[in-house]
Amino acid sequence: MNIDIKGAPVYFEIPILGGIPISATLVTTWIVMIVLTGLCAWMTHGMTVRNVSKKQAAAEKLVAMAEGLVNSNMGEGWGKYVPFVATLFALSIVSSLSSLLGLWAPTADLATELAWSVVVFIIITYYKITSHGLGSYLKGFLDPVFVMAPFNVLGELFKPISMAFRHFGNIVSGVVINALIYSALVVVNHAVFGLIPGLVGKWLSAIPFFTVGLPAVVSLYFDWFTSLMQAYIFCMLTMIFISTATE
Repeated sequence: MNIDIKGAPVYFEIPILGGIPISATLVTTWIVMIVLTGLCAWMTHGMTVRNVSKKQAAAEKLVAMAEGLVNSNMGEGWGKYVPFVATLFALSIVSSLSSLLGLWAPTADLATELAWSVVVFIIITYYKITSHGLGSYLKGFLDPVFVMAPFNVLGELFKPISMAFRHFGNIVSGVVINALIYSALVVVNHAVFGLIPGLVGKWLSAIPFFTVGLPAVVSLYFDWFTSLMQAYIFCMLTMIFISTATE
């Protein structure tokens, strides 16, 4: 998984649109959306009631899993959010794993998680206002006493920010650990085979024996498992915050 603390590289700018930069984050995000859309269209094409194909069975299983996740965490009356939660989950996983194909991972750009969090924050605010009224929503910032209003406002604003940074931070930590392990194995490789005298030791130390195998095992955890867990946690927080907004 790749990351640059300076942000995603910019490929080009569009002068006619005020010089809007087209970054690697945008390009990969569109690729991910096209792939997911095409996959959904392919899996749902030619669905039948009888003689169900393996493709259709897999699609129905995924839908059932998404419905079960939403119903168990939000309740039976929140079924309309199954597509939203499933989309967030799929976008998060595929975006994180896109770096394994040599692409820039959109989740390595904090702007991606912030955009998702802002959408969730708007939905949460909508339900709070529609469920309790605008007056009650604003009055809630004065609890338990009016002097707490600034802190309550900040707490509300920081909710989507904390969601974004939690997701982004865990992705970054996996990237850093992977890089450190790979660098350490390179040093070990040179140190071990460098003990062999002559050209043989020099040649063997140049071959990355120690960097083959173990990095793949580490990547299995930090890329695949971490990507899955962060997508799950982000969706869980989304469902909890939205469902509790009406209470």
